[in-house]
Amino acid sequence: MLGLVMLLVALIVIRLSHWVYRWQNPACNGKLPPGSMGLPLIGETIQFFTPNSLYSVPPFIQKRMARYGSLFRTSLVGRKIIVSTDPEVNYNIFQQEGKTFLVWYTESFIKIFGEDSMLGYHGMVHKYLKNLVLHLVSPENLRAKLLPEMDETTSRHVSSWSSGGSTVDIKEVASDMIFEYFAKKLISFDDLKATMKLRQNFSAFLDGLISFPLNIPGTAYHACLQGRKTAINVIKAKFKERKASTKKYGDFLDHLLEEVEKEDTFLSEDIAIDLVFVLLFATYETTSTAITLAVKFISDHPEVLAELEKEHEAILKNRESQDSEITWQEYKSMNFTHMVINESVRLANIVPGIFRKVVHDVEVNGYTIPAGWIVMVAPSVLHLNPDKYDDPLAFNPWRWEGKELHAGSKTFMAFGGGVRLCVGADFAKLQMAIFIHHLVSNYRWTVVKGGDIIRKPGLVFPNGLHVKITKKQELY
Repeated sequence: MLGLVMLLVALIVIRLSHWVYRWQNPACNGKLPPGSMGLPLIGETIQFFTPNSLYSVPPFIQKRMARYGSLFRTSLVGRKIIVSTDPEVNYNIFQQEGKTFLVWYTESFIKIFGEDSMLGYHGMVHKYLKNLVLHLVSPENLRAKLLPEMDETTSRHVSSWSSGGSTVDIKEVASDMIFEYFAKKLISFDDLKATMKLRQNFSAFLDGLISFPLNIPGTAYHACLQGRKTAINVIKAKFKERKASTKKYGDFLDHLLEEVEKEDTFLSEDIAIDLVFVLLFATYETTSTAITLAVKFISDHPEVLAELEKEHEAILKNRESQDSEITWQEYKSMNFTHMVINESVRLANIVPGIFRKVVHDVEVNGYTIPAGWIVMVAPSVLHLNPDKYDDPLAFNPWRWEGKELHAGSKTFMAFGGGVRLCVGADFAKLQMAIFIHHLVSNYRWTVVKGGDIIRKPGLVFPNGLHVKITKKQELY
């Protein structure tokens, strides 16, 4: 009997040893990039999620680059990953979108954003959904419709922040401002008047968005899924209400409802609802983060503030009335402001990684990446590379002077790369420029507390960025 037990134990040990060996040495029809797959199932996920400073390449990547080079393998959230930090390789990956590589998100990410969201679609369906979004945020629509309303909303909100002598957390109030504006443009939703609140559910959703995907009560990820569920129900209720009405609101939902009713459309109601959800998140969360970072960087660099004031005072002097709205021509003339925006998002590296799935075995720099594996491009490595940017950790807007950014840039990936560039990039830059215009033209501010920034791996402000804002005329 004892012999039989020992035999079973030996077989189990052999089986486990073989499994661990296969985990550490995955099958490949060529030579895999060097690296470590970490622990079985868990991989190196825990190390990847370890918090780190804004002003450095994440240690997870930095250590492995030093040991393995610009291309290495790992395992994150149960998937086999190749991390690329080589600018040329990254560029080629984006150029092969839809052929050798497909956009990819973790199963937990897709579960959060929805199976029907535009994130997971490819080819014609993705192009169709992208064109739907461009109906809202195209340069023509930004100029004709969104700019005047964005200008009014921003002016009103910044003015309210300066009243009463209190302090505000820039991240929170900027999020509120953008959410209020964009929710109205999307579905004519007013969170202050609605019985079912949308903004607070997005807050719960965001707290666990980039967290360890453990779905049990009490975890940030579980709260994230619950926040999504409630937010989706609010959006569904809005759809149901609008479908039962003949009234037109002139918002994005009007356009979506027309598309859903067409006979030859790709668009279902579920896809439309997930599209609204993704747009709300992508627009207000990432843009408010970029605005907060810009305020911090400007606060820390008086010479940048002085140059911004000079630019925007010139705009005001050239107006017939200082109370006039911002024009598209004025926006396009804000050269230094655009340099500040570029530098802010370069250092921000809001997206910790851009993922692509390998369609078939591909040779890269003498290594083979097997079909089904995931490639992760790390923008922070590029944006903080001293070979690409002089003194890369310094906030220096002047580095962008005379430089034109284009979609195929090999050295700037703040808005993605290739054909999957962020469709809302122009919206984000417009909102940031309008905000900076109103802030530096009419107000002074002092940072009262906060300003710490960490990655885990997404950007968070653990103690906010609390500022006291005062109108300029009240200073004298």
